[in-house]
Amino acid sequence: MNFSEPPATTGGFFYVLFKSMKTMKLINKKICMGKDIGIHGNVFGGYIMSWIDEAGAAFATEYCCTPNMVTLRVGELLFKKPLKAGNHVRLYGDVDHLGNTSIKINIEARKFNLYSGEETVVCTTSITFVRIDDDGQPTPIGETVKRNYERTKVPEEMMG
Repeated sequence: MNFSEPPATTGGFFYVLFKSMKTMKLINKKICMGKDIGIHGNVFGGYIMSWIDEAGAAFATEYCCTPNMVTLRVGELLFKKPLKAGNHVRLYGDVDHLGNTSIKINIEARKFNLYSGEETVVCTTSITFVRIDDDGQPTPIGETVKRNYERTKVPEEMMG
């Protein structure tokens, strides 16, 4: 089967799969270490939260072309599957919304199987960062960044 071309029909499994897939950018990788394990034998959720904040901040600063971004809000964190020592984790992000002074990013943490290449979503959230000036006050994101975002965002009608 050729996956490089869209499905021949507008119905069925492959169409639904194609429409529901989100293209997210790989923004960080981690290996779960023994020091990350909590009392139940799983990676402590606080470490995953820290990894998400760090990866999201790196993504936001690069996307907005400024180091002056701070975390404003972390949405609901859904811990879907446990992580164990030795697991490889990949963090993916995409821009959900770009405002005047802020950027909202969707983030997925996925366990990566080294043998099969399979990825399993273990945690999802959204996180909002705000651009600040030297006094810590919100300041507008650059116009070039806004134009690039408008040019690359997917129209609502295509999101289904």
